This record gives sequence, structure tokens and C-alpha cells, in this order.
Amino acid sequence: MADHSECPATSADGLLPAELHAWMLMLASTDAVEQELHSVVKERLGVSHDEFLILCLLAGQPDTGLRMTRIAELLGRPKTRLTYQIACLQHAGLISRQSVCGDKRGVEVTLTDKARQLLKEHSEFFASTVKQELARFMGPAQCAAMRALMSTVVEESGEPAGAGEPAGSVAE
Repeated sequence: MADHSECPATSADGLLPAELHAWMLMLASTDAVEQELHSVVKERLGVSHDEFLILCLLAGQPDTGLRMTRIAELLGRPKTRLTYQIACLQHAGLISRQSVCGDKRGVEVTLTDKARQLLKEHSEFFASTVKQELARFMGPAQCAAMRALMSTVVEESGEPAGAGEPAGSVAE
């Protein structure tokens, strides 16, 4: 476990305002989460981290799917790259895709029952992984504050709960 107390980004005595220090801490902590999730997602689900993010977005849509263009927007990825990832997920039996009625170019993607079961089985482990990695960078009060901030951001964005969040939100 790394000791981040000596990290220049977390020092309050530097030239940068507190907001930039907090931002650097947030970047470091989210990077640590992503690095750890890369390996556990591959091990547990057999998919890449980017494919996992797609599954998480779809998990936030219990009754419907998402159009591929919307997934690309939410992930900040080019649609061409997304097409390959969607094909891999479909080949693995984790998603289905169908044309959108009235739009020949539109494609909607939904989770399969197999994907829903896998996410259900492993989501607590993924949440625990996120919690553990964040705890390396911040204490319980900071984790609670981050959780509250993210809930507010999701509510204000008008997105359904979970649509812009990774599976397994951080819990204290």
C-alpha cells in the first residue's frame, strides 16, 4: 500500500490553492481505483475495463437499453472504438443490440440475463475494491463527502441513478 502523505499534490504548503490539491488527490485516487479494477474485472467477468464501463452504464437502465451514440457520449469515447467493444460484449453473450424503430442507423444496446447475473454476483466485490482503493487516499469522512457529492451530481444531471456511475458505488 502506497503512502500518499508525502505526495506533493496533497501538500497544503505549496503554491496551488486547496481546490487544485483536492483535484490532484481525486485524480490519484480514481486512477488507483481504475488500475485495480482493470485486473479484477478481467479476472471476474472476462471483459476489459472499458467493456465493464459499458456494462455498468447499461445496468443503470433496468427497463431499457441505451443507444450506442449515448454510450459513446457518456464514456467520452469515439463511436468507432465503441463498436468494437459492443461486438466483443455481444460475442460473450453479455449484451444484445437491436435497431431503433424509425432510425435505420440507430442501435440500442441492452444487457442480457447472463450479464445481469454476473453483475449481481460480483458487484459487492467491485464495490469493496473501489472502497479499499479510495481508502488508501482518503479517510471515511472524505469518502462520505465524495459519495454525497456524486449523488448530487447524478441527481442534478437528470440521469437515472447509476447511468453515469461505475457499478458498486463507494460505501463507508
